[in-house]
Amino acid sequence: MRIGHGYDVHRLAPGRKLILGGVEIPYERGLDGHSDADVLLHAVMDSMLGAAGLGDIGRHFPDTEECYRGADSRQLLRQVAEKLHRAGWQVGNLDCTILAQRPKLMPYLEEMRCRIAADCRIAPEQVNVKATTEEGLGFTGSGEGMAAHAVCLLLPLADGEK
Repeated sequence: MRIGHGYDVHRLAPGRKLILGGVEIPYERGLDGHSDADVLLHAVMDSMLGAAGLGDIGRHFPDTEECYRGADSRQLLRQVAEKLHRAGWQVGNLDCTILAQRPKLMPYLEEMRCRIAADCRIAPEQVNVKATTEEGLGFTGSGEGMAAHAVCLLLPLADGEK
């Protein structure tokens, strides 16, 4: 087995949709970035790629390439899952934490969990998504941005699955 950690952070900005875990969340600001800026899925992808020793999302989907402007991070996650499969790995489990002062994310966590599981071709029980505030501290606590951490356990594919 192999373990990887992913982290991502983006600034909140007006005029952008807030997308977290592939779910659009009603809010007056969204995350600013080259793609849809989904910090949760970016952290998930980095944890998966790191566990497999395949670099990070910047290597596979560079923000210097125009084709990734506004990219749907769910599509990128599916590509990462396929890369892992071709390399002989399967996700054992993912544990994820979103750091955000606002909005309240509890109503959306289960949908995030299910979408991540579907995109990684695993059961929802293999994915955990939680959210926490930072008690008003730092850039996430002040509402300037959001961050996410993810940890991934990879297992080798069985011979018949390769």
